[in-house]
Amino acid sequence: MNRSIVETIIGGLVLLVAVSFGFFAFSSSSGGSSNGYEVVAEFDNANGLVSGTDVEIAGVKVGTVLRQELDKDTYFAVVTLLIDEDVKLPKGTSARILSDSLLGGNFVSLEPGGEDDYIEAGGLIIDTQGSVNLMDLLGRFVFSSADNN
Repeated sequence: MNRSIVETIIGGLVLLVAVSFGFFAFSSSSGGSSNGYEVVAEFDNANGLVSGTDVEIAGVKVGTVLRQELDKDTYFAVVTLLIDEDVKLPKGTSARILSDSLLGGNFVSLEPGGEDDYIEAGGLIIDTQGSVNLMDLLGRFVFSSADNN
């Protein structure tokens, strides 16, 4: 009888710790959505981007990808970025989709522009470069060198 009470108390503590961990994980992952401003970038190829993908300047995370949609007129990917409120992007800023490694994992890299004015909330980054398919490039290289032999 005494043993089952101890097991019940330990089980309750384990359950309490699991619930508190889940609450902490949920609150820390969804809590950053209000601490910034949105900007939009249009890419010809947004392969590898998903909501939550990092946005970086000089290798430092300054935001995340909120969402992406297809522009039905131009067939470009319209990507909405959430930029930290303490980071001001100068007009003329460019955006590129780069690969973390050969195994995948893309991110958006921003290169700040040189103008004195800043991109407003909801503004557009005009100079963009979409993602490059590394396997396609490797295949082209292999087949082009095979054709030369």
